[in-house]
Amino acid sequence: MELEVLNKYEKGQICVLADKKLIRHPEWLASTKLHDYPVMWIEVSESGKSLETVSKIWDFLFEHGITRRGLLICIGGGILTDLGGFAAATYKRGIDYINIPTTLLAMIDASTGGKTGINYRGLKNSIGTFAPPVAVPIDPSWLSTLPAEQFLSGFGEMLKTGLLDEQLWSQLLQYDLETMPTKGLNELIEQCLAIKARIVQEDPQETGTRKVLNLGHTFGHAIEEISFQQTAIHHGYAVVYGLIAELYLSVVKLGCNKEPLQQLTQIMLHDYGKPQCKCSDVQTLVKLMQQDKKNEHAGQINCTLLQAVGKPVINQEITEQEAVEAWEYLFSL
Repeated sequence: MELEVLNKYEKGQICVLADKKLIRHPEWLASTKLHDYPVMWIEVSESGKSLETVSKIWDFLFEHGITRRGLLICIGGGILTDLGGFAAATYKRGIDYINIPTTLLAMIDASTGGKTGINYRGLKNSIGTFAPPVAVPIDPSWLSTLPAEQFLSGFGEMLKTGLLDEQLWSQLLQYDLETMPTKGLNELIEQCLAIKARIVQEDPQETGTRKVLNLGHTFGHAIEEISFQQTAIHHGYAVVYGLIAELYLSVVKLGCNKEPLQQLTQIMLHDYGKPQCKCSDVQTLVKLMQQDKKNEHAGQINCTLLQAVGKPVINQEITEQEAVEAWEYLFSL
């Protein structure tokens, strides 16, 4: 993979942040010629998506004399690109960075759109910035290295994007997950990226239209956050569970057809399994939702819901009782 954009920077002003797991793939790293630059290898985990890790990245950049005209290359999945992007966006008030995503989730979601961030006080991405990368080269050959769970996690975000576009949703329903990754996946990735790029271009700071991309995430982030204290789950799994809860509310509150809820429920039960949370966790989950960064007022719960596939509705405030009802519906499946 030749990165022509690197020619814009002095060689001594480029550093690399990489997931330690990528050491297992020296042939790919050699092909990128990124071994020519200083590399910081990090162990990637949700618990490590913290200010402590960011400070270590800042130290790494300082130690190598990176100036305001420097570049940080971030290679890895969504956690790493969020971390690296945040470190770059805040180092000396912002330097350029490139994301090279190595997971399906990062390719279609985390590495694009300019959202960076860390977890804080147990809350997902509660500290962050909007700072778009200067480039996001995508190499689908990485997908053949993914464990099934990571592939499914990325596909969960693809399902979210599909619910925002009727044609894509129809295509995703026909995709055979059991042959993953397979022919046709590259086209689906391109469609997801095109949909997200169009939305982000309209609303880069998420003041309006871009909130449609939060579909499934108000409930999804809560179940992901509680899993930090129990058995951590992949982000895309949490999104699928969140989509079920929010599609249920879409049916109840907005009169959405039940078919997408039924279709997604079938996919969840067949490929993702039921969430490990129980009804006894509901009050904790609701409290986490009330602290969600998307809420504009204290104690509020703000969701994106659907009138129909391809017709999202932003800024839907739900009551605590409605949230409880949606959780109980999900856990009853």
